[in-house]
Formats: sequence, structure tokens, C-alpha cells
Amino acid sequence: MGGPYVTLRCTSRGPHPVPSPQQSAAVVAIKIHLTSLSSPRSQRKSSREREGQRGGRQEAAGSHYSHQPAPPPLLLGTPAASTGGYPLPLLYLAAADQRRQRVRFGGRNKFRTPPPPTPMARRAASSLVSRCLLASRAASAGAAPAVPSALRRPDGTRGLLPGVLQRFSTAAAAEEPISPPVQVNYTKLLINGNFVDSASGKTFPTLDPRTGEVIAHVAEGDAEDVNRAVAAARKAFDEGPWPKMTAYERSLILLRFADLIEKHNDEIAALETWDNGKPYEQAAQIEVPMVARLMRYYAGWADKIHGLVVPADGPHHVQVLHEPIGVAGQIIPWNFPLLMFSWKVGPALACGNTLVLKTAEQTPLSALYISKLLHEAGLPEGVVNVVSGFGPTAGAALASHMDVDKLAFTGSTDTGKIVLELAARSNLKPVTLELGGKSPFVIMDDADVDHAVELAHFALFFNQGQCCCAGSRTFVHERIYDEFVEKAKARALKRVVGDPFKKGVEQGPQIDDEQFNKILRYIRSGVDSGATLMTGGDRLGDKGFYIQPTIFSDVQDGMKIAQEEIFGPVQSILKFKDLNEVIKRANASQYGLAAGVFTKSLDTANTLTRALRVGTVWVNCFDVFDAGIPFGGYKQSGIGREKGIDSLKNYLQVKAVVTPIKNAAWL
Repeated sequence: MGGPYVTLRCTSRGPHPVPSPQQSAAVVAIKIHLTSLSSPRSQRKSSREREGQRGGRQEAAGSHYSHQPAPPPLLLGTPAASTGGYPLPLLYLAAADQRRQRVRFGGRNKFRTPPPPTPMARRAASSLVSRCLLASRAASAGAAPAVPSALRRPDGTRGLLPGVLQRFSTAAAAEEPISPPVQVNYTKLLINGNFVDSASGKTFPTLDPRTGEVIAHVAEGDAEDVNRAVAAARKAFDEGPWPKMTAYERSLILLRFADLIEKHNDEIAALETWDNGKPYEQAAQIEVPMVARLMRYYAGWADKIHGLVVPADGPHHVQVLHEPIGVAGQIIPWNFPLLMFSWKVGPALACGNTLVLKTAEQTPLSALYISKLLHEAGLPEGVVNVVSGFGPTAGAALASHMDVDKLAFTGSTDTGKIVLELAARSNLKPVTLELGGKSPFVIMDDADVDHAVELAHFALFFNQGQCCCAGSRTFVHERIYDEFVEKAKARALKRVVGDPFKKGVEQGPQIDDEQFNKILRYIRSGVDSGATLMTGGDRLGDKGFYIQPTIFSDVQDGMKIAQEEIFGPVQSILKFKDLNEVIKRANASQYGLAAGVFTKSLDTANTLTRALRVGTVWVNCFDVFDAGIPFGGYKQSGIGREKGIDSLKNYLQVKAVVTPIKNAAWL
């Protein structure tokens, strides 16, 4: 399927003078960005050639800016006069999914991932998108500038909401990025216990979300590398010592691995923050310790997996065996690379399997680092293999591989459907899917409003809003709605956004320009559909992928921001009247991953927890992820469960063994 991944359409009202040099430069940057996105993957150059071209394009794009001052930032409601009389057009970027479009190559379904755009093009495009999306719609020629009807104040009048003009706690975002306290030592593929180059010799850049600049070039695996990794895993399972070890010996290796994770806590957290953009304190104090805890949890399970003896109706001895399933293929996402590594690798190893894991192309570094620690802990060669690469090549090859016995995937629902189809069309391998969500967070009228505001804020904005179970539909009872909205706005304005390595920062940048622009498009959609933008709605700074914490009130169920997964720092607050109404509305979603309930009434809590069709309900809390708590969703939020005892079932085969017995003393 040819053609660009992004469709560009400019619309405006009234005659336009000749664009200024600044506006022309921004359009050039957008064209560079779109060209890079629409280039067929077969036309990609080697990493060295790409770097040479990148430098040339940077110089070319930079020359447009070198002698011109930057155009002033635009806010919603800005009159045309403030832009030099030029009514800036609205720019719409339409793409269902820029990175993982489903296409056909030779009759086989695969992903398709365009090459990463240049850093200069990424920054220029991001800047233009945010300015255009948040520019006011100018009135026709000669008329007074029109203010969008969506920009209505809580008192019913129209105009720019006061919160939009207030400044956030964003000093950290404007400072020079802090140098990460870690070195990148592992960028190759891990196959059969060794770090090796990709078969093609290709690499791809992994970028710093704080700046859009290259951190390192990582070996780019493709189908041939997946074949090598699967062959190593198959040999390790069929001939190696791992499945033949006692369960106790396997548990000791996992325990040593957990010790090494704790020993290298700070380095691991720094890599995660550098590659992903999440706050260092979050990674170092919460996520890395959780990985060690999960590994100890599964180490404890290793020697407690057992079968059954089943009574038969006649003279037969019946055993039910739980056996390792074989070679597992695992694909993890970019929002929680370390945690998703542990959620998948832990149970697979505890059950005696071998595996091939594909990292997200945005965040390959931390998985490579801790996989090295696994081998230091005594893991035999070939048991864990790590391939970094893109969905159209490495991901599709792993999902459709005929010698992979089981597949586990975490990511978007649309991509999950493709993974499921590839698995079915190959060898009908079983698949575990942990997919998207649009979780309701229900706040009853008996709630402590201050406490509810803080918990709802955490439920949505944690991890920059890049969380599949984020409480992204905040349902608030009408009796406390106005008070809640004002306090939620005040809390968002206090949120500290900036360099994630700086102490006290609550929110870092979004993962990349694709996600950054996607979020801004959803914000524009919210405004256009009539929701009230209480605060936020713009980018922060001119470098990196920072977005202001954004809050919408007066959100209706039919709006895109209330139906679709935004995966960003955008809180949608909806009003409800009674319990039956909110149950019906909360369940009216294609997703069913999680929900939150905030109430002082035990009866209300019991009613909601049983009525909400989701995999997890948190009552007066949110995002509690203990190792033993199963996690997964209803409906299009996935298949199967991760963590807890239920996750072991994903990596075990059940076998019945029946033998006759003679002269049995008992049956």
C-alpha cells in the first residue's frame, strides 16, 4: 500500500497575505517531517547514510531560522491582529496510527514502520502543529475575530479561560537538560547469550524525549535475526539445561537476578528515564524495585507448580501434568519497558520456558541492560534472547513464526488485533494480549473532594498519562461537580513539568513526536466538540515533547476525548446524576481494562465493583500493582491475565496421563 501515512489539510477563513519567512520555514519543516514519515521502509538507507542526510537536512532547515526571530506562541482565542494580521490556518494531521499501519507485502499481513524523522524536522513539525492546533479560528475578512464557542467560561460567558493564561510549574523544562548519570553499553541484539550485530548490519537511533536528539544507535533486528533468536531459544529448550534443571535451581537464578537489579538500581532507572522520559524518582523508587519484587515473586512460584492426580471411574491412574509450553515470543511496549519485561519474562522463566523478546523501538536500552544481568545471575545461553527492531519486520516475524509456541503482546488494541491474526495464520499459537483502555474513575457525592481530586489527578497524569489503565474518564456527581472541577484545575496548575532527571519533577516529556502530536490533535478535537478547556492545551518550551497538564470540563460521552485512548496528560471530567446512570455510561465503551471508585459507602462500592465490566476495580485507590494481583481486561482491552497465579497458566501446557492399574488397593 503506497502513499503517505499522514494527510495534510489546511483550512482558514478570509484572504491570506503572502506567508512570512517564519511561517514558510515551519511549512518546510512539516514537509520534511511528512516526507520522512511516508518513505517506504524498503527505501531506507543505512544508519551511516541516514546520519549524513540528517545533517544536511538540519543545515537546510536551520538556514530558514538562522536570520529570523521565532514566531510568537499562539494561545486559544488569540486575535488575528497579534499574528501580524495573518490569520494562521488550522492544520489537521489525520492518521489512524502513523507507526503501525496494516499493509500487505506478498500476501502476508505485516506492520509497517516509517523511518524516524530528523531531529530538526521533529522539532519544527511539533512546534507548528501545536501552534496551529491552538490558534483561534479567524472570522471572515473585515469581521471581528471570532472566539470558538468551546471556549466558554464556567459562568457561561465566552472567552479565553483564565487558567489557559496561567503559568505551570515548568521552570525545569526551560533549563538545559541534565546529563544522565549512566553510560549506554549495550546496543546490540542478545542472541544465544551474546551481544551481536543484526544480520543486515543496520541500526536505528533511539531518541531522548527531552530534546529529540539521538542517545545511541541500536542494532535493528529483522526476520533473519528473529529466526536466529528463535533457533537459539528452541535449542535451549530442547537440548539445554534450563527446562531440565530442578525448579529450585531455576528459582535461585531468578533470586540472584533480583539481587543484581537492586544492586544496579540507579543505573537501570537512569537508562529508563533517559530513553523513556519518565521521572527518575518514579523509575528509581517505584518501578525498578517493583521489577526486583516481581522476580522474587516468580522465583517463589518456580518450585510450587505441580500437577494433580484425578480419581477415575475405573481401574486407571490419572495424572494431570503442567508442562512448560516451549518457546515464548514476547513483545513489550514503550510506556513501562522494565515492568513489562518483568511481567512477561518472570512467569515464562518460572515455568521453565525459553523466550525471544522484542523491545519497543522507542525504548530498547533498559531491557538489554537487565538481560545482561540475567546472564550474570547464571541463566544458560539461549534461554532469553532480545531483539530490538520495528513492528513491520521484527514484530511481524516473531508473531508469525512457525517455531514459536506461545505469544504475549502488550500495546494498542489495533496492533493487538494484527498480532492475533498473524499468530492464527501461522501455527495457531496461543496469544495473551494486554491492550488499550479508557478507564472510568467514578467519584460519588459523599467523597472528600480534596482527596478525590488528588487521587483522580494521579490516576490520569501518572507516567505523563501514558498508561493503558489511566483513569481518563473522570465521572463526578453533579452535587460536587463544580467544586471538583475548580480544584482539579488548581492541582493541574501546580503540577511540576520538566526535565525528568530533576528532583521534584512530576511529569516529563511524552515519548516522541508521534505521541506528542497525537495528543495535541485530541486536545483540538475536545475544543472543537464543545468541551470547556479549563487549563493547559499547549506544548511547553521549544525543545522536546513536553505538554501542559490539560483539563476539560463539560465533556459528553459522544466526544472523541471521552471515547478514544489519548495516552497523554489530558483529563476529561464528566457529570452524572445517579448510580444507575453512571454504571451504564461507564460500561458504554469498547474497552474494559480498569476502573476507579471513590466513595465512603460500602454498599455503593459493592454495587459498582460488581457492575463495572472491567478487569480491575480500585476502590478509594488507584494503580496498585502488587506482584500477586492479576491484571488484564474485558472486551477489547485484551485476552488473559498477567501477574499473579493466573499469569503462570499462560506459559504451561496441560497434559493428562492415563495408565491402567491392576489389583489396586483403592481407586
